[in-house]
Amino acid sequence: MAQVLEFRLPDLGEGLTGAEIVGWLVAVGDVVVVDQPVVEVETAKARVEVPCPYGGVVTARFGEEGSELPVGAPLMTVAVGGDGTAPVSGTMPPEETAFGSSGPSGPSGPSTGAGGSDTSGNVLVGYGTGAPAARRRRVAPDGLQAHGAPLDGALGDGASGDGVLVEGVGVRSLADATAPVPVVSPLVRRLARRHGLDLRQLAGSGRRGLILRTDVERAIGQVTQEAPDTQPAARVPDAPTAAAAEEGERVPLKGMRGAVAEKMARSRREIPEATCWVDADATELMAARAVMNAAGGSKISVLALLARLCTAALGRFPELNATVDAGAREIVRLPAVHLGFAAQTGRGLVVPVVRDAHTRSAESLTQEFARLTDRAGQGALAPAEVTGGTFTLNNYGVFGIDGSTPIINHPEAAMLGVGRIVPKPWVHHGELAVRQVVQLSLTFDHRVCDGGVAGGFLRYVADCVEQPAILLRTL
Repeated sequence: MAQVLEFRLPDLGEGLTGAEIVGWLVAVGDVVVVDQPVVEVETAKARVEVPCPYGGVVTARFGEEGSELPVGAPLMTVAVGGDGTAPVSGTMPPEETAFGSSGPSGPSGPSTGAGGSDTSGNVLVGYGTGAPAARRRRVAPDGLQAHGAPLDGALGDGASGDGVLVEGVGVRSLADATAPVPVVSPLVRRLARRHGLDLRQLAGSGRRGLILRTDVERAIGQVTQEAPDTQPAARVPDAPTAAAAEEGERVPLKGMRGAVAEKMARSRREIPEATCWVDADATELMAARAVMNAAGGSKISVLALLARLCTAALGRFPELNATVDAGAREIVRLPAVHLGFAAQTGRGLVVPVVRDAHTRSAESLTQEFARLTDRAGQGALAPAEVTGGTFTLNNYGVFGIDGSTPIINHPEAAMLGVGRIVPKPWVHHGELAVRQVVQLSLTFDHRVCDGGVAGGFLRYVADCVEQPAILLRTL
């Protein structure tokens, strides 16, 4: 008899705690094979397609598009074994079934799944892979839900019923999944609970009677129209205020916005940061760039030139290319410069990372900045392209502002901010002249160094901006 395996949202790496469902790639009733992508999710880092480690028939999907699931939450269930699908043994090794453990097999080679069949070896964190299933479709059996979670206790709890719990993965026979649950999203449940609605009294408009958020909102509107002045006594304040009467719009802190909020808050909690700044005459730097671009070849960006100055300065002041291990009470100075740069996209602020920036020329940096910026705008950055930075360059001058005191990109130790480059009055060779002036600011973790090092770094960058020939000494 076929059995139903519960596939939970795996740990996608880099300490991510959850993901938002962007879109489902399979429907209930589809036959999937091992390692087939089944859902696209957006994490705090990027959008990724999640492959399923089981082969069989999709019997349920947990969560609507736009809902957010924590790591370890049920993602979908797959019926395996039985008619034409991959068998699953009750003696599967722990590394292939238990969430939160990693097996000995990995991307470097094949592994052995249930029943001794060869698998692709593409092991998710917390999962192994099973044998591939036949490539065919069949209609979901009657009684299996189109979307959503199983009945309370039907899958994964291991507390009651005739089902089997295999090494932390909920397993049930198809005969147990006979009655659909009308609600999937915890947001829908929370919304109904907040307004005192009994979900059992609502008729869902989704497939197989699934109750959607629109159904709950419609019911709330009907209740409000029928009794606009009625509110639970406990919720009425003694002295109503304007703020209480009009709650305002609530925007969930989730996905990328939530990740940015958490990271910034953590940075402020843990890092004793300080900022120093200086104005610099960038006229000579801009003239040097014009000469480079006039010589032919690909154009060199201002950001690439500033990045080249940063890597040279970090070579002289390695204290700032570091992180702090608070638990061990140690400063970890890093050998390579992986340069992050702040990029504002339609999906929010992201910080792509240029690997080994200290080994790149201005031309190579220009090309890599353009490539990563384009991928960021498309929402196509891979997790490896937005993690592992050691120092950040923040060009807030593109917003038309001169200065800022940015928050350090935790767990890094410093960030160089660059304002707009604009004509300003400047004393040049003892005379007042109009020059191209830029404000540079360095925000640094005061645990890794004192003001002398920070000032030396910033002064070196400013000197190179004013006299680019100084950089030739380090080439």
